[in-house]
Parts: sequence; structure tokens; C-alpha cells
Amino acid sequence: MTPEATAKTIREAYVQASSFLRAAGVEEAEVSVRRLLALQLGVPDAELLWRFPEPFPTAAEEKWQARLARRAAGEPLQYITGEQEFYGLSFQVSPAVLIPRPETELLVEAIARHGGRLWPEGAPLAADIGTGSGAIVVTLATLCPAWQLAAVDLSPDALAVARENAAHHGAADRIRWLQGDLLAPLAEAGLAPDILVSNPPYIPSADISGLMREVRDHEPHLALDGGPDGLIPYRRMVEQLDQLAAVPRLVGFELGQGQADAVEALLRSTGRFEWTEQIVDYAGIPRHVVAGTG
Repeated sequence: MTPEATAKTIREAYVQASSFLRAAGVEEAEVSVRRLLALQLGVPDAELLWRFPEPFPTAAEEKWQARLARRAAGEPLQYITGEQEFYGLSFQVSPAVLIPRPETELLVEAIARHGGRLWPEGAPLAADIGTGSGAIVVTLATLCPAWQLAAVDLSPDALAVARENAAHHGAADRIRWLQGDLLAPLAEAGLAPDILVSNPPYIPSADISGLMREVRDHEPHLALDGGPDGLIPYRRMVEQLDQLAAVPRLVGFELGQGQADAVEALLRSTGRFEWTEQIVDYAGIPRHVVAGTG
């Protein structure tokens, strides 16, 4: 049941909606209400406070109640608003793609830093595997304007979202878009990326049911399920390296908690890389493994 739809001020709408979402088990309910109110009223978040005494527009009531009901049912806020910020850029998101996470920004930074060191004046080809919303590849296009880029995803719906995000940021023409499974489309196209970066599915299959409902019930399982131990995509990508015309000089993977040592060992076992490093996220958890030559 949604909050009572009666004449009210914006402040009263905020209080009622916050209470409603808290009762529905939504964490940080006030954050959701502020964002949804800003969307509803078409104003920046910073304007909400001084708009509080104004009447809540009755013509918007039906849409407001519908959005609150969606959030109360556990639908992620980002799918309701249709966007998520990543590295200071706005990205369109939909249930076809995983919502970009802040920790992935650390992987992008590491790839840009090492890539700049390895190719200080060149134009390496960087391929983003499982691009989803395109957050990684589009951000790399912004940070590294001289680079060539490719993006791969198994889902055509995800690629459509990524293309729109690339177009929004003026990078669509710089990216080669490939639909297919992991590295296979690169091999089929005869591409030999210098840099390989991926945030693949890494949740063990048995753990999916225990995820928070926003993730379990709404984000695409294709982008979450990494097989029995969560490591299947990494093993398959490492196996597929030999299908490429040349092995990349720089590889970066995002991974799940407790997987860093196994993924690092997997990359070292190829004998193709001179060094590896683990990168911890904002919670101090090893979240990325980067390997390279040079």
C-alpha cells in the first residue's frame, strides 16, 4: 500500500514517502525519496530543501505513487531514475545492464595509468569484455582520447544501452561494438587488443539467492552468475587468449571477495605476464587484479 494520496506540501510528501519506504525495508529510504522527489519535480537535489513548503503537484501524484511502489518492491533506484553516475559521468542504465559500482572506477584508473606508461605516445587498442552499460569503455575513451577501443557483450540489449551512453559522451564512433561471448568476437574479427579489461560475472551460482533483493531480483543474472565458484569467466578468458592474434600486454579484471589470489595465480600460470598486482577497493577488499608485460 502506497502513502495516502491527499493534498500536501513537498515536505509532507517527503516525510510520508520516507516512512513508507522504511516500513517496506528499503535501506537509506530518505536518500531514495530525495532522489525520486528531485526527479518528480524536475529540480536539482540541492533545491529540494527550500521547495519543501510548496504544494506537492497533484497532477504528479499517480506517477509519484508508482515510483514509490517500485522502490518499495526492491527495484533499484537507478533503474527507476534511469541513470547512474560513474567517474563523474552520467550513464543510462536499465534492467538490461548491471548498475556501475564506484569500485570499478579504481580498475579504470589502473588501466589508464598503466596504459599511459606502456604507450606514452601510442594508440593501443583496449577491449572491454562484458561492457554492460559501457561505463568502463566510455570512461576510458574520455580519459585516453588517443586510444582505440572495442566493446564486447553477449547481450544485444546491453550493447544498445552502451552505444547510447557512448553517443551521449561523444565516443560512439571511436568504439568498435562486438556481440558475442567473452573473447570469441575479438578472435573472429581478427582483433589483437593490446589491453584487455573486464568486469565479468563473478558471483558463485549458489550465492545468487542470498544477494540483497535489489540485486537478486532486478539486476541481470547474466551479468552476475560466474558459475559454481564464480571463476568460470576468468578461466574461459585465459583459455581464449591463445585464440587472439597476439596476447595483450595489459590485462585487468574486477572480481569478487576472496577471489583475488586465485585469479592472480591463473594469470601468472599463463607465463605471458611479467608482473601482477592486486588493487583493494574502498572497503579494503582486494577487488581487481592487473597483469602486464613491460
